[in-house]
Amino acid sequence: MNKKLLSIAVSAILLSACNDNDKTVEVIKEVEVIKEVPVEVEQITKVKNVILMIGDGMGPQQVGLLEEYAQRAPNSTYKSKGSQTALSKLANQGHLGLSLNAPHGASGSLVVDSACSATQLATGIAAGSEMIGLDVDGNKIETILEKAKAAGKATGLVSDTRITHATPAAFAAHLPHRSYEAEIAEELISSGNVDVMLSGGARVFVPKDIADDTAAREKLAALGMPESSFGSSKRGDNKNLIVEAKETHGYALAFDNTQLSALEGDKVLGLFASSGMNDAIAQKNCEKAGTCTQPTLKEMTVKALDILSKDEDGFFLMIEGGQIDWAGHANDAGWMLNELLKFDEAVEAVHEWVKDRNDTLVVVTADHETGSFGFSYSKHERPSQGEALSGDGMYVNNEAVLYKPKFNFGSLNHLDKLYNQTGTFFDVMSTASKNVEKKHYHAVDGADWKKAIDELTSYTVTEAQAGKISQSIYDDSAATEIPAFEDFSDFYVYGKDDYTGKIARALASQQNVVWGTGTHTAAPVPVYAFGPEGVTKQFSTMQHHVDIATKMITALDLDN
Repeated sequence: MNKKLLSIAVSAILLSACNDNDKTVEVIKEVEVIKEVPVEVEQITKVKNVILMIGDGMGPQQVGLLEEYAQRAPNSTYKSKGSQTALSKLANQGHLGLSLNAPHGASGSLVVDSACSATQLATGIAAGSEMIGLDVDGNKIETILEKAKAAGKATGLVSDTRITHATPAAFAAHLPHRSYEAEIAEELISSGNVDVMLSGGARVFVPKDIADDTAAREKLAALGMPESSFGSSKRGDNKNLIVEAKETHGYALAFDNTQLSALEGDKVLGLFASSGMNDAIAQKNCEKAGTCTQPTLKEMTVKALDILSKDEDGFFLMIEGGQIDWAGHANDAGWMLNELLKFDEAVEAVHEWVKDRNDTLVVVTADHETGSFGFSYSKHERPSQGEALSGDGMYVNNEAVLYKPKFNFGSLNHLDKLYNQTGTFFDVMSTASKNVEKKHYHAVDGADWKKAIDELTSYTVTEAQAGKISQSIYDDSAATEIPAFEDFSDFYVYGKDDYTGKIARALASQQNVVWGTGTHTAAPVPVYAFGPEGVTKQFSTMQHHVDIATKMITALDLDN
């Protein structure tokens, strides 16, 4: 008997008692007996669907940046939404916890990469660094996606990076290293385990000789594939996995937002870029111009939900906002904020889809934190004048004093300035180096760095500050460039991320932003769980990613 029915029963008994005074004592005793009956509410502990959303590189610092922007930026785009992010809706209406994420166990490492982290989230078993779908001994492990497929459920992978990138790959492929993207593509297509795949990464699906193979190009063009995806191939053979996906495995194909919108059927392969999809700033720019051809992360999410939810047995869906991590590696706070906004739009779409259901678990987390980002106070441009405040505490020895902090604690205007950035730091590099030999950034002078920064960010630097960006080691005899910081060079390991890191340092004092690394940190990451209370409450704790996987597998009743 629930509380409402109990109240009605008590009221009815008391009304009856008013008509018969001789039975009043007996009725009251009966009411007391009823009140002693425990009220039991049956808790849901199993669900039909699981949606896992991974903000790659989204540690607590990144979440803090998103929330500060939403709640306090003078011109926040969230004002029409009550200054509330979709992530905060999940936190307020569900459960919030933390998760450790390093390679698990006594023989593991301190810091994780995306492949290992995603493998642990997909399997609930410890994995080694840069492994895809393998345990620490190199054995293949069945993932939650594969378990769901074996149980008759629909499955999907969505990412704004490449479908063969570490995070999506770990849910449906098994290889000793994340770099085997051509082989990952073959597994994704041939296994039949993934019904919906939406992302970038077409370059590992097209033949090695695609640039010169006219017949292959014509066949792909007939399937709707644009020329922009033909430019390069990262395969070592002439397999045409796109044709194979359609003709052998029955996938419907999409290569732009219009094609995706029109697609029907229960098996879909969408490849919307040769490599990674549009970054969030580029997407924002093309939306303003009305020229976008790629779907957004939100649009891919909605389409995946539309397709997968038609399966009466339920589904498993992983959605990755992968370029939060890329912006963190580049130490680019403006780009990172825009990526967080893009991811939160997808979270909002999921929340709208699931908010009135009791058969779905939503888990939002990160694989790790990237960049060791933070706002920080400094001695740069310290307040030069005090401010007269009217409070009665602004007196010392009966004399009024001015309010004057000793340090620069950062203006909220920085939040708007970061949002308004019109290009990533990689765009800054391309713009600044137009007049020098390709990739020889050491030859870019301070004036060109300054011009590019002034053009694409909301900040300006001096030529002297900008000139420091070009400092590097250059081997004239080998004509090779070995860029390096004077300090921490070991922690900038990808491509030209040390140059983006130098741009970040040139802007640091103006942005009140600091970075600790160009790679990952071991910070615990947030975990949001939304759905039936009997399922979600267990996530409100300190846990590890292997625990998250186990909880999701159990919730889908796949652990038998």
